[in-house]
Amino acid sequence: MVSRADPASRADSLPRLDARRLFAATREVIIEHEGADYRLRLTANGKLILTK
Repeated sequence: MVSRADPASRADSLPRLDARRLFAATREVIIEHEGADYRLRLTANGKLILTK
């Protein structure tokens, strides 16, 4: 039988980025993944939108 870790404990072990630092000087960043650019935008309502 395969045991699965508690989702909360898995989340605690993941790298964490503070969005306030990420968007301190801008409202949009580009994330490169496997040769493609993705845009992560912070909306006026404080929501995050990821587009290719």
